[in-house]
Amino acid sequence: MIIITNPIPIANEISTIHSLFENGLELLHIRKPDFSEEEMKSFLGKTKVVLRQQLVLHSHHQLAQAFGINRIHFTEKTRIETPEENLKNWKETGFTVTASIHQMMDFEKLSNVFDYAFFGPVFESISKQNYISNLDFKKELEQRKNNKTALVAVGGITSNNIKTALEYGFDDVALLGSIWNSSNPIENFKLCQQIVLSY
Repeated sequence: MIIITNPIPIANEISTIHSLFENGLELLHIRKPDFSEEEMKSFLGKTKVVLRQQLVLHSHHQLAQAFGINRIHFTEKTRIETPEENLKNWKETGFTVTASIHQMMDFEKLSNVFDYAFFGPVFESISKQNYISNLDFKKELEQRKNNKTALVAVGGITSNNIKTALEYGFDDVALLGSIWNSSNPIENFKLCQQIVLSY
């Protein structure tokens, strides 16, 4: 199971991140679209060195190597704008490369450079008001042919609908609002984790 950071800084964020990893989190996507390079350096510098291979950078990819990070993510916009040769270069130099997509036809066209892709919003977003998809994800995933890239459900994922997302055919889920908007993010994560592990 994956967690995506809140796009804006929140109270006790770094200590919460460390606690999430202590409770079994495998991957944390660092999504801070408004961070300057210096702000990103400061944020990454506060994370424990031992955890950095479990961090995934959404922006300022040039900082990855200096911080011992070997995972990078491309938003839909940056994925489209980045030449395939550059994407392959990241992969060939030992990086795990991931992406965001919003249409199944785009997922089917992804090259084997990408290890997994986020697809959503599957349910009504918790962190973004009035952000909902009109796609029938069960129907969309029934037509899936690309099995070389894992497909990760994003958008409105909670303990109440994780099983539904996995039943649609997603390989994994990513949490954002259900963690960062929670009064007890660690307990909420552990609940979601139990559901995934028992599926």
